[in-house]
Amino acid sequence: MEINKSKLFTASCISLIVTAMAFGLRAGMVNDWAKEFNLTIEQVGWINGTAFYGFTLAMIFGGPLCDIIGMKRIIYIAFFGHLLGIILTIVATSFWPLYISTLFIGIANGMVEAACNPLVATIHSDEKTKMLNRFHVWFPGGIVIGGLTGYFLGKLGVSWQIQIATMLLPTLIYGFLFLKEKFPVTERVESGVTTSQMFAACISPLFIFMVCCMFITASTELGTNQLIGKFLESTGVSPILVLVYISGLMMLGRTFAGNFVHAISPAGMLLFSAILSAAGLLWLSYATGYTTFAAATVFAVGICFFWPTMLGYVAEYLPSTGALGLSIMGGAGMLSVSFVLPILGSLLDNQSGEETLRYFSILPAFLIFAFAGLYFYSKKFKHSSNH
Repeated sequence: MEINKSKLFTASCISLIVTAMAFGLRAGMVNDWAKEFNLTIEQVGWINGTAFYGFTLAMIFGGPLCDIIGMKRIIYIAFFGHLLGIILTIVATSFWPLYISTLFIGIANGMVEAACNPLVATIHSDEKTKMLNRFHVWFPGGIVIGGLTGYFLGKLGVSWQIQIATMLLPTLIYGFLFLKEKFPVTERVESGVTTSQMFAACISPLFIFMVCCMFITASTELGTNQLIGKFLESTGVSPILVLVYISGLMMLGRTFAGNFVHAISPAGMLLFSAILSAAGLLWLSYATGYTTFAAATVFAVGICFFWPTMLGYVAEYLPSTGALGLSIMGGAGMLSVSFVLPILGSLLDNQSGEETLRYFSILPAFLIFAFAGLYFYSKKFKHSSNH
């Protein structure tokens, strides 16, 4: 049986849509849950934060397991985790059931990334950064789908439980598509890199630096988007429509990311992204009315390339880290957001969204200096490799 690269890539994209729909739908439910279950914004932050915590756990264990039990089995752990988490969320009636169901969804989301990132890197080993960006088109794509679903169903008075239930259809579709497909072994296994070499690569200074930066890039993107309803509630525009707009621009940018990568290099793209995300976040803290969309444009272009380009950089410059390296990167990103959301929630309980955004813009501002250093290091690294 031959490996159908196209079908595997399509199914991977649909599984990522499910992952992202959870983020898009939940972003519009912050106020609903707070009112219905008498929760503080900090408590809602803990609920949403556990999705990131579960994601991290799944990636830490799922990455190495890809090499041991295969990527297909990891995908089916994700599939059953999504089914269970969605159903438990629908029937939840208080803080703890919401917390536990969100944990299951978070674990499922992490297993999707743990399996699909190395899968895409393996079946497209000659253009990793380009195809990882195309794969991750469907994270903002899923947020657009989830956000619009929640917005329009909410306008029609449809309950949040039914909104969550819409995730069941794409979950069943990706489970069916993966069912009969043959999976390759991971690139690390195929290339003969030993487990000890993989672990050694994962404690190299460059990899540790990239993990630290992933904490900040992920917090900047996902922390902002998860609490956008509170950040922008006084701007006079619908926060969910702003989130959909940001996600739509991210989809467009990632679709054509390959052209930018070849033009300015992965490190150059990360520096470019840091500058725009810092500027966009700061502008959002002052924007009102329709100027909010102008600020959101700058912010969206800034965060657009962060996640897939961070993964692409590691896959290209540190290939010996294998599936474990990609999983550590993704896990670090989600773990950071699980810490950031309760902190942001606590700040929002005591001050305005505008003030909180101004403090938060310090994070991407720091990345400007970090990625400037990475850019010059990478140029030197590439020059020495060519000689």
